[in-house]
Amino acid sequence: MTLSVCIATYKRLDRLDVLLGDLERQEMRPDEIIIVDNDAGGSARAVVEARLRSGYPLPIRYEVQPERNISLTRNRTVHLASGDWLAFVDDDERAPAQWLRRLMEAAKTFAADAVLAPVEPQIPDSAPRWIRRGRFYEWPRLASGEVVPDSNLRFGNALLRGAVLRAEPGPFDPTFRLSTGEDGEMLLRLRNNRNARIIWCDEAPVQEPVEPKRLSLRWLLQRALSGGQHFARLAMQGRYRRVGPLDRVFLLLQWGGQLVAAVGLAVVSLPFGRHRAAAWLIKSSANLGKLSALVGWRYGEYA
Repeated sequence: MTLSVCIATYKRLDRLDVLLGDLERQEMRPDEIIIVDNDAGGSARAVVEARLRSGYPLPIRYEVQPERNISLTRNRTVHLASGDWLAFVDDDERAPAQWLRRLMEAAKTFAADAVLAPVEPQIPDSAPRWIRRGRFYEWPRLASGEVVPDSNLRFGNALLRGAVLRAEPGPFDPTFRLSTGEDGEMLLRLRNNRNARIIWCDEAPVQEPVEPKRLSLRWLLQRALSGGQHFARLAMQGRYRRVGPLDRVFLLLQWGGQLVAAVGLAVVSLPFGRHRAAAWLIKSSANLGKLSALVGWRYGEYA
C-alpha cells in the first residue's frame, strides 16, 4: 500500500520547511509528498528546491494553483497524488515521528476509509491569560476507533483511502472559494454518498503553533462566525437530516434566540472572568453566522 502526503500551502515558507523536516523523520516514510502552492507567485518553490538540493530523501511533487481557492488547491493535491492512501496535513503544523505510522495502523485496525486525528494547539507563553484559560483553540477529542460524528468532520490531520476519495467529484467543492467548511462538507459527502467509515485516532496528533495574529477576540469571533455559516448552510440543505419549511422557521427562531441569550450571558458572566464572557461572545458570533447564512452572505475567512 502506497502513501502520499498532501499539503496545500500559502505563504508559510518557514513553517513549510519545518514540516518537510518532520516528514523526513517519520517512522513510516511516505512514498511521495505533494505540495500545491496557492500563491500565484510560487513562493514555496524556493523551499522545495532548497530541500531537494540538500539531498532530501523523499520525492516531492510541487505545482502552483494560481487562483485563490482552498478547494481547488486541495483538489490538485488529490489529482497529483498516486498513493493508495492520502494523508493531509496543514502547512503550519508539526508532525511527530510516529504520526503516519499510527494513522495507518488505525486505518487497518478499525477497517476505516478515513481516519481523523487531533490537532493540538501550541499557545505561546506570551498569550493573554484569558486566552490560555479559555482553551478556545481546542477541538473535541474522541476515543480511538470511535466513529466521528457529522458535527466533528474536519481536516487538518487526516488519512483517507484514495479510491474512496477519488470516486467523489471534486472532491472538494470549489464554490466555497475562500470560506471555510469545504473539508467537513466533503467528508459528509463521502459518508452519505460512499458509505465511508470515518473513525478517530487519538494517538496520532499533530501540533499547531498558534500564530500571534490569531491570539485575539476578533479572530476567535470571525472563526466562530465562519463555522456558524458553514453549519447553517448544510443544515438548511438537509445534509444532517431532512428539513421542511416548518423546520426552517424553527431553526431561524432557535438561532435568533440563542444569539440574544448568548449576548446577555456574555454581559452577566464578565465579572467572573474575561474568558467566560469571551466564550459566550463566541457562541453569539456562531449564531450570528447561522443567521447571516440565511440571507446568502458568505464570510471569506481565507481572504
